[in-house]
Amino acid sequence: MTHEDVSLVASSIYDAVYQEKMPPWPPNNPSAEFLHDRALNSSEKTTILDWMLSGYPEGTPSETPPPPVFNEGSILGDGDLQVQIPTYASKAIANDDYVCFSLPTNLTEQRVIKAVEVIPGNPEIVHHVLVYVDENGTEVTDTTGGDCASPSSFNTKLVGAFTPGATPIIFPNQDPIKLGATVGAGAKIYLNMHYPIGSYGLVDSTKVIFHFYPPGETDVREVSSAPLLYNYNFNLPANQITNIGAAYPTSGTTQSDISIFSIFPHMHLLGKEIGAYGIKSGQDTVRLIHIPHWDFDWQDFYKFRYLQKLPAGSRLKSYGTYDNTASNIHNPFSPPQAVQFGLNTTDEMFVTYLQYLPYVEGDEFHDLSDLTAVGLQELTSNDLSSIHAYPNPFFKEGVTLVFDEKGTQSGHIIIYNALGEKVKVFGAIDSNKIVWDGMRNNEPVPAGIYYVSANLNGNFINKRIIKVE
Repeated sequence: MTHEDVSLVASSIYDAVYQEKMPPWPPNNPSAEFLHDRALNSSEKTTILDWMLSGYPEGTPSETPPPPVFNEGSILGDGDLQVQIPTYASKAIANDDYVCFSLPTNLTEQRVIKAVEVIPGNPEIVHHVLVYVDENGTEVTDTTGGDCASPSSFNTKLVGAFTPGATPIIFPNQDPIKLGATVGAGAKIYLNMHYPIGSYGLVDSTKVIFHFYPPGETDVREVSSAPLLYNYNFNLPANQITNIGAAYPTSGTTQSDISIFSIFPHMHLLGKEIGAYGIKSGQDTVRLIHIPHWDFDWQDFYKFRYLQKLPAGSRLKSYGTYDNTASNIHNPFSPPQAVQFGLNTTDEMFVTYLQYLPYVEGDEFHDLSDLTAVGLQELTSNDLSSIHAYPNPFFKEGVTLVFDEKGTQSGHIIIYNALGEKVKVFGAIDSNKIVWDGMRNNEPVPAGIYYVSANLNGNFINKRIIKVE
């Protein structure tokens, strides 16, 4: 965060940027375009590397840009419903610990999810969380055998997940595309938790935060989530590199047009490369995702910027490469051992989840970038910030920001959205107030939480503001 911090690790930063290890963004070409791509473009990369090569001079300290600001503990805030598992101590000694929790929602009416955020209670031991909606209340809590890895009923539907590096799932939720997943009155939330070997005795109390559409919201299209591409029958011989694949449907082709919202490939420690694509009836290819250097520590549901159309008569395919040799620094066995599909982290998996829905004419042409904000219901906190906002929450007319310090304010004022993206930058101002019209690139920003972060005369201050419809 400071020039001193950077100076101490300058050579490491140079290497990480040059090798494109940072910022962490596993997909590359040929992949479809994703929302919230963290990768540096060529100009940004060159700027950082040239600055490093020139001795990384500090510049003018008073002009240091203010940093993004986030909610404590979550990105999206408190939401409309929170469910949390009771404090649980991992039993992973000789095998990984798979447990399941059935949690009541206490909903008295049907609601539709527009965002799901998983907050691991102990990030060091939570390998993954699968979030299901159990409409019929058939699932039960199972923490005894250590092998509860999936629901007992196909009617229990997957709606979200957490893996290391994951971001919240935010469905497009404004016209012309509103997507979501239904939760009925009296439904339960069913969580599948995975704790790896080495976590024995450590405790966790993960929670899941749901954000709903207002009751009675119309024209919301239901999203399905499922591991459509998988292969559970493979063997990875010791001291070999092995390629495997999967297809959906396993035979024949798709029977109807679908739109794909996101994709989540998954492997374990031996994985080196993974990807997926679609083949249309005329043999045209639909690029979906390619991860050339699999990183177990950075996984996600990658959301497409444009819904990907897969027409009837198509077929999905996935491919993966596994390195079960001693040269793989992530190999859990020394010397290498034969590895098959299994639930333990030291076993392997080959699966790709997709979130999809029936296609509607024009789906593939809508840019989802500004349709995936979350309009939140939290009230602004009564904080002691020296930035004051009027009104707050604000409407389409904009918001006035007033600063305690009088006179010219040297430095920067930046407004970020809840995902840490810049939406407005102000330079020095001649008075103690500015007016933000609620616009970004000449377009009104969607409802949601925004953060004013300022470096004024060398002082860093911030304020949370909320736009409502």
